[in-house]
Parts: sequence; structure tokens; C-alpha cells
Amino acid sequence: MKWSYRIARFAGIDVRIHVTFLLLPAYFGFLGWQEAGLTGALNELSFIGALFLCVLLHEFGHALAGRHYGIRTPDITLLPIGGVARMESIPEKPSMELFIAVAGPAVNVAIAIVLAAILTLTGGILEGPDSTLRIQLHNLLVVNCGLVLFNMIPAFPMDGGRVLRALLAMKFSHLMATRVAARTGQVIACGFAVLGFFANPMLVLIALFVFNGAQEELQYAIQRQQYEELLQEMARRRDPFGI
Repeated sequence: MKWSYRIARFAGIDVRIHVTFLLLPAYFGFLGWQEAGLTGALNELSFIGALFLCVLLHEFGHALAGRHYGIRTPDITLLPIGGVARMESIPEKPSMELFIAVAGPAVNVAIAIVLAAILTLTGGILEGPDSTLRIQLHNLLVVNCGLVLFNMIPAFPMDGGRVLRALLAMKFSHLMATRVAARTGQVIACGFAVLGFFANPMLVLIALFVFNGAQEELQYAIQRQQYEELLQEMARRRDPFGI
């Protein structure tokens, strides 16, 4: 991905950040500074850091699940709207894609369970000492729950869309499953865009990402189908009698 730079490497996978990612801590750090000076800025920056650590772990969930099936992930890139794990190939079987897609949200579920346990042991999830740390842990718990729900929306190419394609591909062709999942994602993306104009402008950016991502996935599936048909045709020409 252009304009992205490596900042670390774990388990043989490069961790990269896109330059636009820096806008996020800058924006929230500025808001924190306006509200409570240096302390407010540091609180905002620490929360953004913890949040994107959760996003990174989510992407590593996908990457390690893919490695289980022999699919390499050269790098993970952090963007203002989340993370992207770049896999070298797509899963061969729908069951593989289903497992890989669910692995990311499963990490967020595990994080949420750990955070809920910590809050419970220190005074309760909804009640307890009103410290800055507990407030941030509570917010992080809420965000991880939100990440699970948001990622499981059947909007291709998000995790929920990949789950939808995997389930459809168990009955239909890969291309047909991709087409249905991609169009479903684009319809949902249009809904995000409309809602973004009235609620949160960030939804418009997410809508663009989902819409374009769905179209790229569909285009790739079409090219893959054409390539497989070409190979089959070449095989028939070499052996017209099927011997």
C-alpha cells in the first residue's frame, strides 16, 4: 500500500502504518488538549494507542488463522478506519474462509472478556471506583464489543461479508457467492453514506471503503473465474479426447 511505512515486525509479519493514520492521534490529541491540557491529550493518545492495539490483534487473528492453512500474510497496515491484513492468496475452501473471517472478531471477543473480568474484579463493570484507568478500560470494552458487531455486518469486504460469501459458496459457485456478497456490501455502503451525511461524516469514508473494496473483490473473482476457464480450455485443446 502506497504511503505506508513499516514500524515493527511480529511473527514474520510486517506492521505498517499509513501516513493518514497519523491524523487520528493528532485530532484526538488536540481535542484532549483543548479539554484538559497535557493530561487530556495524553489520555486521548493512550486510549487511541490501546484501541489500535486491539485492531492490530484483530488483524493478527486473521493472519494466524490464514497461516494455519498455509496462507502467508506479508504485512498488516493500520489506517484511520481500521487495519488491513494483506494475504497472498484467498482460501481454497469456503470452510477455510469462514474460519479465517471469524478469527478476527473472535480476538475482540476474547479481549472484551478479559476487560470485563478486570472491571468486575476491581469494582464492577457498570459501577466501581471512578478512576481514569477504569474509565478507559470500560470504554475499551465497549469499543471491542462494537468492533465485533460492526465487523460482522454482512458488508463485503468486511468480516461479516466474507462469512456471508463463505456460507453462500458452500452451495453456489465462488463467483456467484462473491457477486451476492459484494452487491449486499455495496447496498449497505450506500446506507452508511446516507447516514453519514446526517450523523457522523466518518461513515461516509467507511462507505467509500466498503463500496470500492466490494467492487475490487468482485472484479478479482471474475478474473479468477476467467483464468480457470482459460486453463480448462487449454487442457481440452491439449487432450481433446479426455485421455
